[in-house]
Amino acid sequence: MITPAATTTLTTDQAAARLTEFTVVDVRSPGEYTGGHLPGAHNVPLERLDEAADALAAAAARGPLLLVCASGNRSAKGCARLAVRNVSAATLDGGTNAWAAAGHPVERAAGARTPWPMDRQVRLAAGTLVAAGFAAGRFWRPAHWLSGAIGAGLVFSGVTNTCGMAAVLARLPHNRPSGDVASFEETLARLAA
Repeated sequence: MITPAATTTLTTDQAAARLTEFTVVDVRSPGEYTGGHLPGAHNVPLERLDEAADALAAAAARGPLLLVCASGNRSAKGCARLAVRNVSAATLDGGTNAWAAAGHPVERAAGARTPWPMDRQVRLAAGTLVAAGFAAGRFWRPAHWLSGAIGAGLVFSGVTNTCGMAAVLARLPHNRPSGDVASFEETLARLAA
């Protein structure tokens, strides 16, 4: 049995002091990434992490990996998935939100727009659907099932620590990258080189 690799959590100050040592990998959606990321970060969305595992292992063999997201939750999941493959990575406590709040620089692609963070989009979509189901249910009783289905989906999301709604929302046009951004294939090539 292979022992999983270690995962380290770094504060923003610890990461800033060692930023040049790391290959920084942002696991947010491409739209979130273009809205602002740590300097020099590569975008590998969490849902494509398994596709990028070989390139990330090659990068980790050259030096330490730092995974980041908006708050630190998705990057922690990414670190755990890589650890099973015996690839060590650190995660940034508080993510890019904490990084920017601490006054550290954030890069944005030229002409990029900043979409809302995915957790905020999920809360808005879920709340809107629950309220719509409730309101429509006053006139057409079966519409209450919409609210129940969304509630059940949120419970499932909490229990499994996954979010189907976020996966769907990430595919919407406003969450796609804008500006000059490397493709996923280009990013893999850069990480593997």
